Amino acid sequence: MLIYKEYFGGFMTEIENNSKRVDCSDIIMTLCQSVANVITSATSQETRYAPLVQKITKTLLTPDIGTFVMFTGSFSGMVVINFPKETAMEIYTSYLRNMGIPEVEMAKNYTQDEVSNTLGELMNQIIGNFTRQISEELHIRIDQSQPKMLVLPREVQISISVNLDNPKYGKVTFHTEGGNVFYVELAMDDTSFTALREFESHSTLSPDDILEQYTQER
Repeated sequence: MLIYKEYFGGFMTEIENNSKRVDCSDIIMTLCQSVANVITSATSQETRYAPLVQKITKTLLTPDIGTFVMFTGSFSGMVVINFPKETAMEIYTSYLRNMGIPEVEMAKNYTQDEVSNTLGELMNQIIGNFTRQISEELHIRIDQSQPKMLVLPREVQISISVNLDNPKYGKVTFHTEGGNVFYVELAMDDTSFTALREFESHSTLSPDDILEQYTQER
């Protein structure tokens, strides 16, 4: 039985007897790419992720700002992102600075609503990018909930449970250009997709893609 790896439609897929397969590892890699690309684009500062996925047994909201989004459809799951206060403020200020907002109009403390609202907006963009890529590549349907935010000024941990069929959990560490870190956790159904026939991914442009294309043409 011949088994080898190759890239297929943006995912790392396993070829076994000529059948193409996408599993949880491929999906979490797509999530990491969405997180890095959206935050890098929003802040104009490079965001990188560690090359290893940490196996965990549950998802947690931890200080200083915790965000989470649930998604349902062809498979279900939840994404959690935990930002230490230094990271939250770096991303918040870089994002607003990139939009041309003067420093005097920015929040000065991570507990202010403006900071958590901004991170919630970025979380919404991240999951939108992630679900769009998954849906286009695999010809499936994924719907997301509204992001939920929780500012945790003290050392507490809150376990978020989600009803999944034999869930798989993974955690990845991200690094900002300023040297700060944040953590992305994914809980999802233990699932895999195997191609029944050859197919091409759907190709649709997001509003951001259209705007960028228009700007380049001008």
